[in-house]
Amino acid sequence: MTSRADVCVVACAEAFRGDGEILAAGIGGAVTVLAARLARLTFEPELITHDGVCLLTGDVPALGREPEVVEGWLPFREHLWLVLNGRRHVMLGASQIDRHGNTNISCIGDWARPKAQLLGVRGAPGNTRCDPTSYWIPRHSPRVFVPAVDMVSGLGTDRGAHDLRRVVTNLAVLDFRTPDGSMRLVSVHPGVRVDDVVAATGFELDVSGDVGETRQPTGEELRVLDHLDPGRAREREVAA
Repeated sequence: MTSRADVCVVACAEAFRGDGEILAAGIGGAVTVLAARLARLTFEPELITHDGVCLLTGDVPALGREPEVVEGWLPFREHLWLVLNGRRHVMLGASQIDRHGNTNISCIGDWARPKAQLLGVRGAPGNTRCDPTSYWIPRHSPRVFVPAVDMVSGLGTDRGAHDLRRVVTNLAVLDFRTPDGSMRLVSVHPGVRVDDVVAATGFELDVSGDVGETRQPTGEELRVLDHLDPGRAREREVAA
């Protein structure tokens, strides 16, 4: 039986379709890592994947397994070269995101005296300015989808982002293909209504297009997913 988590992983994998031979990097959880590996093993075989640290993998191991084939070493300086030259598509998380895709992973509240300190900007500015960037948000809510982020960590379409590809949440798939680069609803996951997504979004969301249903995994994709994630770690990450 197909689960919401299965649908989310496939929706995230679709972000890498057409990328070719660039580094696909999933950050922050099982779903994004599985998405990059699933894409490589199915419709995007030229993708470059890594072990999450510093090794480029020739094979595509299951979660928690070591690669059997190592194609190269990726020290931090080489990783930065890929970022600065647009050769990396990263799928990030965000504590806050606004209608133009500006994201915050730094702090909640006023920067001078925040209510909560988070990760800092990390690599978000360079990634969003130089490379394709997508987002995975496991809990779609007005606390995350906000009118204005408390601090800009990752750039949005109104601040010079290079290529914000898509946002996948536990409810829907969204992108920024509107005249002003604002967020629009592309599809809702099976069992989710458009009104559910609108209610969970803290800004006006473009729903003017033909909003479809997010596609379900093929039989082959489910087989690959079960191989990559036999313990179904993806289920623990997705809020149904």
